[in-house]
Amino acid sequence: MHSNEALIRRFYAAFQKLDYKTMNDCYSEGAIFNDPVFGILQNGEPMYMWEMLCRNAKDFNLTYSDIELLDEEYATCNWIASYTFSKTGRKVVNHVKAHMRIEDGKITEHSDKFDLWKWSRQALGLPGLLLGWSNFIHSKVRNSAAKSLSEFISKNAPQQ
Repeated sequence: MHSNEALIRRFYAAFQKLDYKTMNDCYSEGAIFNDPVFGILQNGEPMYMWEMLCRNAKDFNLTYSDIELLDEEYATCNWIASYTFSKTGRKVVNHVKAHMRIEDGKITEHSDKFDLWKWSRQALGLPGLLLGWSNFIHSKVRNSAAKSLSEFISKNAPQQ
């Protein structure tokens, strides 16, 4: 097995166990993350995001498949997370396509793509169904995620 495939398997196997420490060990120190909810994260923010998500996960299940090594640095895979969204108590099944750049045995760039409207219909219920396609709901979701992550980092970052 190629070392990049092994790294991706290690990352998602840890995610299945909500083991954010192992997940974060798969990232380089300056890793960049991007997805439709959190936007672009850098400067250690991706590691705090995974820790926050793992610590807050309820009724969590994850599967991953179709790891494809595109070249020596780039890879993709699919993953599906099922969980209860903590803010509404609603069940979500999120289908995600991950794109990763791997250098020197660590993930340096990670971008997750998924349908934010489909996610919002599940997570938010009627408001997501009616307005989940709109910039209003997208902004509200992103602002809420940014606020949650900022508060989490404030509480959990080592004091300087």
